[in-house]
Amino acid sequence: MKYALPILTLMALAACQTATITAPEPAPAAQQPAAVSAPEGRPLAADQWLFGSAEAQIMMAQSWNRIAAYAEAGAAARPEYSVILAPGATAEAPEFLACGEKPLAAVFDVDETLIWNLGSAGAFRRMGIGFDPAIWGEWERTGAGKAVAIPGALEGVERIRKAGVEIILNTNREAANVAGNIETIREAGFGDYVHGETLFLKGDTPGGSAKDGRRYAISENYCVIALVGDQLGDIADIFNDKSLSPAARRDLAAAPAFGGLWDDGWFILPNPTYGPFEGSSMEDVFPPETYWAPAEEK
Repeated sequence: MKYALPILTLMALAACQTATITAPEPAPAAQQPAAVSAPEGRPLAADQWLFGSAEAQIMMAQSWNRIAAYAEAGAAARPEYSVILAPGATAEAPEFLACGEKPLAAVFDVDETLIWNLGSAGAFRRMGIGFDPAIWGEWERTGAGKAVAIPGALEGVERIRKAGVEIILNTNREAANVAGNIETIREAGFGDYVHGETLFLKGDTPGGSAKDGRRYAISENYCVIALVGDQLGDIADIFNDKSLSPAARRDLAAAPAFGGLWDDGWFILPNPTYGPFEGSSMEDVFPPETYWAPAEEK
């Protein structure tokens, strides 16, 4: 059931001051910042938009406002079922875990959901490389203070807590780097989380980067009323079936059993910088039936 709640439209206002501006002298060559290049297949424009634009800032804040409002209403309604799919559930036979008398929780991914990893993203771009697991591992261990809270996330988390809903984090950061990961989350302003209680990491349950096992572990103690992430795998592993084509994955997400859950317990935040979409071909993105070209190029 959807809750009819108003969604606030956020407007960014800037105050401008007229002044005479004198262009500075160019810095010596040794002091010039290094040129930023985008790794092959990873357009710099995606980073510019997600991390640097006013549009992304507004979209994130609006999304977090909606998530918080939903959780507030959900806490008051006291649902019978969790929004976590039960083991073996399919689009044809959807089943959800029962809540019973368990306390309420909302489960969040961390990266590109609570925080932006500006330190590591900037390093990858300056190096002109894509994702490197060794460098990412070092980032998990030493990156505290260089990641920032996503616009609206701190305020949203505080509202959800005040509604009596526990905040649980389920991330594919490594359990081996637990100390650094806890510190990164704390330094971004989200407070302290306890590994195995309010923080679940890759390696806590079998399945590698698959998150269903951790979701089931969370559900042993909580009724989960909201799942929030930036990838469909943050909602259910069923969406990460490697045999699915991009079109089939879109169709599965929109199936009657699942389509009504988006914005009604399941929430996805925008992340155009990485994800399964990177494997899409030109034909996947621009289907042949949409082909068009100006007359001189046909």
